[in-house]
Amino acid sequence: MKQVTSLSLGLVVAALILISSTGCDRNVLSGSRLTPANYDQVSLGMSKAQVERILGPPTTMETKDMLIFKKTTYRYEDGKKFAMVTFKNDEVDGKDSNLGREP
Repeated sequence: MKQVTSLSLGLVVAALILISSTGCDRNVLSGSRLTPANYDQVSLGMSKAQVERILGPPTTMETKDMLIFKKTTYRYEDGKKFAMVTFKNDEVDGKDSNLGREP
């Protein structure tokens, strides 16, 4: 009876790990969400919250208050890989990366 319970518990734990890891694409070695697939999901007009749901919190962030708008740049880094997402008034206005290119 104890073997069946241990096996059942092990299967439940394995299933939970599998379910929680399929929510977003992550780099297997570093755990980073900075992958080409995730980067490609980021599109013009997205909010900061939407970008963070896809890529996670930025490695660094810089905000500049221009006269007629606010510009924020999120930078994501994972080793030599990087991505930058620029927001104008809290909406994605542009993005750049070296993902998919050999460093």
